[in-house]
Amino acid sequence: MVQNDFWLTSGWHLLDHNNDGHLVPTEDFMRAYFYRPEVAPIEESCEAEIELHKRLVDKPFDIVDKKELNSIRDKDVIFNYEVILKFRDFLSKYPTLDSAYLSIARGQAIDFPPLFVDQMVQIILRNILNQSPYALQVRASEIFFRTQVVTIAEDEIMVADEATVQFQAEKKSTKANDPKQLEVDIDILRESSADNYWGRSDKFDTSIDLAYTKPGLDALARVIEKWVHHFLSIEVSIKPMQKIEDEKWSWHLGLDSDSNNILNDLYNGIDVADERLKQILCLFQLDAEDGFVQEMNGKPVYVGLAMNDSSKIKFKPQNILTNLPLLDTS
Repeated sequence: MVQNDFWLTSGWHLLDHNNDGHLVPTEDFMRAYFYRPEVAPIEESCEAEIELHKRLVDKPFDIVDKKELNSIRDKDVIFNYEVILKFRDFLSKYPTLDSAYLSIARGQAIDFPPLFVDQMVQIILRNILNQSPYALQVRASEIFFRTQVVTIAEDEIMVADEATVQFQAEKKSTKANDPKQLEVDIDILRESSADNYWGRSDKFDTSIDLAYTKPGLDALARVIEKWVHHFLSIEVSIKPMQKIEDEKWSWHLGLDSDSNNILNDLYNGIDVADERLKQILCLFQLDAEDGFVQEMNGKPVYVGLAMNDSSKIKFKPQNILTNLPLLDTS
């Protein structure tokens, strides 16, 4: 096992790389989808289902016509195949997983569930962070593709994986007298305990502190820098900040819907209630030496991250790729 290997179930290990280091879908990668329980044959499976599965496991990119699919007896299995095949056919239109994702980020319509896009983001991040991975950065990057639950206490902004919190809460609720008062304990990943992450990376069962000056926030900033460079080939510098005090404020973007709306209102001089302002968890100043339109030369881009009114972070990694003031190089 490679030292500090992580996200072993992501599918990254099944992909090839082109000369630019971007990810090329392989038969092994697609084959893994056909081994998923949603389409893997069971004892009750009909002959048509068994035959189709056998063929796609052997040749994952084989064309499947509608008639063949409809010959399967179980309609749920047909639906599950259709979803995977739509994802496969979409990827087949692009030379790399990276270019396929970027097309989605730029507005290309998809006909498969957003869960597949989250999987693409995870795999691309696995590739970006492969060189000398740092545990806090890897944990921070989970925010890109998994909803986080926020807990604020004194000088801490703790974020934990929503699915993990729900799972642990459900386990404890059967033993609790009052489920509404239930508290869930999630291990906090700090610099001193960072190496504990590697053996449990696929469990998504650690929390991280995004408060100002904390290493977790710096880790998130570094991941965003790498994300931008990977897709846009520009070097940016991102530093956390506490407040925007700039009379020449020219550009901003939100990494989620709530921060985007709040920053828009602030920029336009609209009064923002304290309760909405408290939703802003992190602010960043993003600078680039080149790659921006002329009127933004030497000017910062302000970037926000917020929780919604349910205290959850629903990160939109595409926002940082599509809302920067980039030069048109087409």
